[in-house]
Amino acid sequence: MADGENTKGISRRDFIKEAAVFGAGAVALTGLATKGALAEEAKDTPSQATAAPTTKEAVAIVKGGNDAKKYEEVMKAARERLFPKCRVCPECDGKACAGEWPGMGGVGSGRSFINNIEALAKRHLVMRTVHDVKKPDMSFTLWGEKLAFPILAACTGGTTYNMGGKIGEDEFIDAIIGGCQKAGTIGMAADGIGDPLSVYETRLRAIAAQSGKGIAIIKPRTQEEIIKRIRLVEASGALAVGIDIDSAGKAARALPGQTVEPKTTAQLRELVRATRLPFIVKGIMTVDEAVMAKEAGASAIVVSNHGGRVLDHTPGAAEVLPAIAEKLKGKLVIFCDGGVRYGADALKYLALGADAVLVGRPVVRGAFGGGQDGVALVLKKMKNELVDAMVLTGTASVRKVQEKILA
Repeated sequence: MADGENTKGISRRDFIKEAAVFGAGAVALTGLATKGALAEEAKDTPSQATAAPTTKEAVAIVKGGNDAKKYEEVMKAARERLFPKCRVCPECDGKACAGEWPGMGGVGSGRSFINNIEALAKRHLVMRTVHDVKKPDMSFTLWGEKLAFPILAACTGGTTYNMGGKIGEDEFIDAIIGGCQKAGTIGMAADGIGDPLSVYETRLRAIAAQSGKGIAIIKPRTQEEIIKRIRLVEASGALAVGIDIDSAGKAARALPGQTVEPKTTAQLRELVRATRLPFIVKGIMTVDEAVMAKEAGASAIVVSNHGGRVLDHTPGAAEVLPAIAEKLKGKLVIFCDGGVRYGADALKYLALGADAVLVGRPVVRGAFGGGQDGVALVLKKMKNELVDAMVLTGTASVRKVQEKILA
């Protein structure tokens, strides 16, 4: 889909794809001219849609049957509970939801979101089967915390304004942090520009409930406000804290008294020194700013364009990661996110230089479709796919993934 195509007439191919996603109720809407009209009409005909399952029903979905069936049912429940904010497309590629912000889509034309997907798709895995790698080493240690595999849940939030509000922030963050624990990894808690402090405290309580096995991210607010939240993060026992500095672009839309802003190296250094916790700078897309974060004392960076949700027409994360890793690999932890849908995507990022990978939209679906068990199911599916990809590329350890496995 070309830039801006979401504002033009929908093609027959795209309509068929959309109809399959929306279900029988939406198939009846064949006379509509645009995707926007399709969504509006669907909103006006709730009697045609299947009622969203209750939380109890959604969680029960993943209690029986084989994993493939469980996953199918979780996605079905997620589609019903997330619509119309997210259609839970068979391939989450940013095309159907381009420009839908607030929501789950990419900003503007949606090109940055799409670029994440396409940059990964351009990288191919070299299959190798004559070797002795049968059971790859998946273990990964992060600041003393042993993880079963190097895929973490990214910081996601805003259930009311981004996700439709059919579950609350407390239920959502419990699903993310608790589901990650069930899968053998950890999740991140988000901050929201317009969220009251009480919402952030709710997210931190979810980390505390899991004995601090989570990471808290803070918006790039004023220095005073960030340090205030750092103290709350420390009290929760969280593993690490950071700021998603890429949210600075939303400054013009911040609510009164809710300042977000870019940071200088000196300001980053002040924040790093304000806490004993490992400090993460999320939203790095250039080598020079990665170096600045390192010089400020950051323990980790996240190579990320914020899921394509802040600046239109940025490169995909996979395009910029290799140069950043070449400069800083081994000097701090390098996370990367953007477009991870399968375990093979995670392996590609590891081969390009990431130490670990963050996944966002898929775990949102898991949380809405099955609570903690839904999130764990999504992550375990990715882990299994990662194992398969490692065996079939001759990769023995997630800590020693070589770029030569990419074509």
